[in-house]
Amino acid sequence: MLTQLAIKNFKAWRNTGEIRLAPITVFFGSNSAGKTSLLQFLLMLRQSSESRDRKQVFHPGDETTDVDLGTYRDLVYRHDMKRRVEFLLDWTLPKPMEVTDVLSKTTYTGETMRFQAEVSSDDEASRQLVEGFTYRLGDPTSGGLSVDMRRQGPRKYKVTADPYKLSRIQGRAWPLPEPVRYYGFPEEVLAYYQNAGFTNDLVLRLEQQLRRIKYLGPLRQRPRRNYTWSGEAPEGVGFDGRYTIPALLASGDRAISRGFHMRSEKFLGLVGRWLKQLGLLENFDAKALAKASKQYQIVVEATSTGVKTNLPDVGFGVSQVLPVVVESFYAAPDSTIVIEQPELHLHPRVQAYLANLFVEAVNAREDGEDRRVQFLIESHSEHFIYRLQRLIAEEVVKPEQVALYFCRSGAEGSIIEPLSLNADGDIVNWPENFFGDEMEDTRIRLAATAARAARG
Repeated sequence: MLTQLAIKNFKAWRNTGEIRLAPITVFFGSNSAGKTSLLQFLLMLRQSSESRDRKQVFHPGDETTDVDLGTYRDLVYRHDMKRRVEFLLDWTLPKPMEVTDVLSKTTYTGETMRFQAEVSSDDEASRQLVEGFTYRLGDPTSGGLSVDMRRQGPRKYKVTADPYKLSRIQGRAWPLPEPVRYYGFPEEVLAYYQNAGFTNDLVLRLEQQLRRIKYLGPLRQRPRRNYTWSGEAPEGVGFDGRYTIPALLASGDRAISRGFHMRSEKFLGLVGRWLKQLGLLENFDAKALAKASKQYQIVVEATSTGVKTNLPDVGFGVSQVLPVVVESFYAAPDSTIVIEQPELHLHPRVQAYLANLFVEAVNAREDGEDRRVQFLIESHSEHFIYRLQRLIAEEVVKPEQVALYFCRSGAEGSIIEPLSLNADGDIVNWPENFFGDEMEDTRIRLAATAARAARG
């Protein structure tokens, strides 16, 4: 799970400070306050690691990626090419990692990792440059280690480690070339040092963590009457939910429970239960059009009519929330699920129950193990946050499992304020006009009513 993020000089953010990331992390705030940028930054890191161009530092995106941020000038704070984009990312490893020095036989261990980097740009050529990056496994002062790669001059870099002792191969010393993307050690590191093989393992752990990030955007595809499925299992539902039904069909044999010592249920039944609990459908099923057919229909029974019909014939809200429900339980264990505005096009009651959905998803178990999924959510829904507060008060979820942030614009860039939750679910530092000025609206309405009454 991602546990901390900090960003400097990215889009609206001059400096976010350190942001604690919990199993359920929600960003609220006004429009253009930088909420989406926080999520976009993580998506940019992931798509950069997947780019075929190993020499490109950041891959801001194109028409094939989840986000398209333009050029370095577009993504750097205030379009100031002299500024460096800096960030750090902390996460917990699914399993502890060990690094053994092949020369000294000393072993270094850690259950957590940190990666931080600084990236600049040559204003004339608009070429991105890695000023430096650092990997930290565990705590270097108590059994862990850190490795740093830093720029020494044009296309010249140096690697150092602590307390790990790198041993250089005998021969003439030469500077190392540029890193791979924004995080990778060049192959020359292995040729330069006798005991640097572990650096590839550190890089692999970062790439694995970035691949665990799944993204669902605010606008999901409309449902179709027929779906073709040939047995493939997609990695997720896709940024617009286009793979929702293939993911659903691929999960036929999976069984998930709500928590420890709780009964498991088949995936399709779980999705159907949630659609019913959200008050959207009474029944939900996937049926092949014929025996051994690759064509499927989603047959539903609307709550209000009791008539079985095709998915496109029910309310638009169903098609918008279905990818959210499926991804919440379909994503692989240890995934970080990034969702923009899950409440879009949904009734306030359904918006509230999304909080119940995410809480159940983070507590869910599969094959006898905790799934350990995490949600990073951008939302505008007061009903959603009120329900989260209630679930904390009811002790369904612990306060430390939830992190809420309010984003607002400032003269020196966007500002992020952590909202402090107590055991009763109360927000003790509720921002002024968080969801508008309800008291002011009430005062004006009553005054207008009194004025109308006075006129007779």
